[in-house]
Amino acid sequence: MKRILLLLPMIFAFLSFTSSTRMQVRAGEKLVYAGSYNMSGLMTQLAQVTMSTENVSTAKNNYLHLSCELSTYSKWDKFFKIRDIYESYVHPTTLKPSLYKRSIDEGGYTKKEKYVFKNNKVTSTVKKRTYPESSRTFNIKPTSIDAVSILYQLRLVDFSKMQAGQTKSYTIVFDEKEVPVTLKYMGKEEIKAGNLGTKECYKISIGAKTDALRGKDKNLIWLTADAKKIPALIKFSIPVGTGQLTLTSASGI
Repeated sequence: MKRILLLLPMIFAFLSFTSSTRMQVRAGEKLVYAGSYNMSGLMTQLAQVTMSTENVSTAKNNYLHLSCELSTYSKWDKFFKIRDIYESYVHPTTLKPSLYKRSIDEGGYTKKEKYVFKNNKVTSTVKKRTYPESSRTFNIKPTSIDAVSILYQLRLVDFSKMQAGQTKSYTIVFDEKEVPVTLKYMGKEEIKAGNLGTKECYKISIGAKTDALRGKDKNLIWLTADAKKIPALIKFSIPVGTGQLTLTSASGI
């Protein structure tokens, strides 16, 4: 189970086409998902994933704080308890990241990361378990972003102008390295979207140069085909099996 939920953030590694600023991600959003894994042929709900947004101000700048929390349900905690938080502080309009933070506690394994984005460099600080804290600075591409903000940037895309089969490449920064990602637009499908009801959605396939994701067109996300582009369903295929994140409730949208 640890490996399964460790890989959930990779599902947020999506690609942006040319952005449209007509839609803006607002503060006050809360999206709740049920995280399931295929156990003996049955999709079993193991965890809850909550994504939220809020405005944060400093003496010099205003940011949009993007938060993603992963928690196993209490009945699964005795088998393997997980409490993870992924955060990104981004420009309110462009969603370009300035700070990324990751704090994980998974069955007693702990790790904390902080990435400071400045120009074409990232300064990372990492603390694993009881090991000494380490820090390094490395170069990145001008367009590289983190694994949380990319999901929200995807929502700025005008998919109505996309053709089925169209692809493009992008890069995220994860585990102190850049990961190339490819997105393919696959058309529209109707999907159940929690309290939003059944919605027509844009279907998108995700590919990444990593062993974490397996199969052609097996890692998918459905975004509501409206101005909000809320992620309604996410399916993933990894070396140890398959799973999905299903939207249960959306508020503040």
